[in-house]
Amino acid sequence: MAKIHQTFVCQSCGAVYNRWRGRCEACNGWNTIVEEAAAAPGQSGPVATRPSRARGRVFPLEGLTGEAKEAPRSPSGIGELDRVTGGGFVRGSVILLGGDPGIGKSTLLMQASAAMAGTGERVAYISGEEAVGQVRLRAERLGLSSRPVDLAAETNVEDIIETLSQGRPPALAIIDSIQTMWTETVESAPGTVTQVRSSAQALIRFAKTTGTAVILVGHVTKDGQIAGPRVVEHMVDAVASFEGDQGHHFRILRAVKNRFGPTDEIGVFEMTDAGLAEVPNPSALFLAGRDHQAAGTAVFAGMEGTRPLLVEIQALVAPSSLGMPRRAVVGWDPNRLSMVLAVLEAHGGIRLGTHDVYLNVAGGLRITEPAADLAVAAALVSSLSGAVLPPETVYFGEIGLSGAIRPVAQAGARLKEAQKLGFAKALIPQGRGEGDKALSVETLRHIADLVAGISAGAPRRGSGQRGRASSRYADEEV
Repeated sequence: MAKIHQTFVCQSCGAVYNRWRGRCEACNGWNTIVEEAAAAPGQSGPVATRPSRARGRVFPLEGLTGEAKEAPRSPSGIGELDRVTGGGFVRGSVILLGGDPGIGKSTLLMQASAAMAGTGERVAYISGEEAVGQVRLRAERLGLSSRPVDLAAETNVEDIIETLSQGRPPALAIIDSIQTMWTETVESAPGTVTQVRSSAQALIRFAKTTGTAVILVGHVTKDGQIAGPRVVEHMVDAVASFEGDQGHHFRILRAVKNRFGPTDEIGVFEMTDAGLAEVPNPSALFLAGRDHQAAGTAVFAGMEGTRPLLVEIQALVAPSSLGMPRRAVVGWDPNRLSMVLAVLEAHGGIRLGTHDVYLNVAGGLRITEPAADLAVAAALVSSLSGAVLPPETVYFGEIGLSGAIRPVAQAGARLKEAQKLGFAKALIPQGRGEGDKALSVETLRHIADLVAGISAGAPRRGSGQRGRASSRYADEEV
């Protein structure tokens, strides 16, 4: 029998200590260290009973003749999900899916499992949080109760693997969720770091040996990170995040890690009464209900992987009575906003030190690429000056610390998407993009060119801040 000894494990990062501590030195978390029982190293598991260590098989690299082929994939039947995974589920792959509670993870996986089961594949849905009757009620609400999906409510990993091993190996197995699973090889409570790591390792081993694609649903912490040890994210083949604001009706599926596909693709879904519906044209969805006569709004032509996406950038610049003005950002990097504000003050003649700045990406989408700098700057100047930007114009470009507007990649795809949605003009960096008969392209070299163009259309209402910004720019030009 293996000797049992006590260890103390941080539930946030997985760091192990030999005694209890109030603060974890690895992640600086307070009261996150919990006592767990584990088998002594070197005496646990099947390693101690092996008669010989030389039982592995090696394969020569030069024996792989012919052209390299992609790993066989099984399409999920949902186009947006296949886009994020790279074309479907790779046999033997393990995907970790995280998302906020109630965002629609179980609904998406139920629809994917029903779609695959409809093609004749064996699909298993294992729920550790709900009973089988509750899962059936969700399937009936979605109109999928007639699909041949194997349902089970179990938390013991050994029983799950033994059940899935009977008969034909399933093409897809969904574990909802990994935090509720436990294995007999570890003496600790379900949800602890040791249990999550050991349960995930057993399920990954099952996926690699049988060729079953396994999806592990993971809980998230308060800051949006997937709960449990970070080593689980390194063990799996792909990590996906299901994002979205419950106040909006659409959801974003984004790949954070993918060994068999791109990591910059997104899938867009709309939450309806019948479940999640695919959105073939996300740009039209994000631009729906746009106010064409409001100052402080600009349309950004962005890219998410290979998909061009047009979203609305909203800015509000208001005088502040605080000693330190507020900077509130939703859907963009706050550090990037601080840089754009500094460039506007240093090279554009815009004084924002006494103003509160609020920035929002309409629809709840989160933008990460620096090509949104030009659209953000246009929205800020428009809100400060009161000038309404032309509603048929799109913006994209990166702003440098010197005020220069730098080119960005895939300008042609951005312009083509803008033209398809009926936009007539684009303000882009100099040196990229070709003009088109239906789309007028205006190139900008410096941030001062943008400020001058917007200030020229600003309403003249006395002196004040807007007048000082315009006069300073005029002085610099002279």
